[in-house]
Amino acid sequence: MPLDRSVMHLDPRAPLVVDTRALGRSPGAMRRESRTVPAPASLGLDMIGVPEGADVELDIRLEAVMEGVLVSGLARAPLTGECARCLEPFVDSIEVEFQELYAYPDQEPEEDAYLMEGDLLDLEPAFRDALVLALPVHPLCREDCPGLCSECGARLADVGPDHSHPTADPRWAALRGLLDSRTDNDESEET
Repeated sequence: MPLDRSVMHLDPRAPLVVDTRALGRSPGAMRRESRTVPAPASLGLDMIGVPEGADVELDIRLEAVMEGVLVSGLARAPLTGECARCLEPFVDSIEVEFQELYAYPDQEPEEDAYLMEGDLLDLEPAFRDALVLALPVHPLCREDCPGLCSECGARLADVGPDHSHPTADPRWAALRGLLDSRTDNDESEET
């Protein structure tokens, strides 16, 4: 979703801001760039995300077109999360592709285009959108994670396949109550 930059000013030293002056405005001009940048804050979902400040590797291609600069990129980032089944923390990585058109400031932008500020463009919104949309809503530590025991909450991967909780047939509950009261009476007579 494009940002309203009418009150914002891009910092050319920001890690995800790209200066396009070397590219020029001739349609068809292209430049590739690779960089490693620190991950911005709050990059993820409730149970999984990229740790703030973690190294994010970007491989981007800037291409001048009539309307602005078309940015195609590939981002690789580490992930930390909590398994949705067993609630154990885990680490992983993600690789996402993104592509966005950044309109020149003097052009009439399309509705879904980001705006450049002079010769600068900010990759963060496009990168953030692509990464967050690629994250699993229910992350798993592994595909076959058995989760937690519904009776005691133990992690099933730790307790093994023979873990169980014997349950009595509810039709025998009244008799079980009689047996429990008889055992209590026997214990009180012994003391």
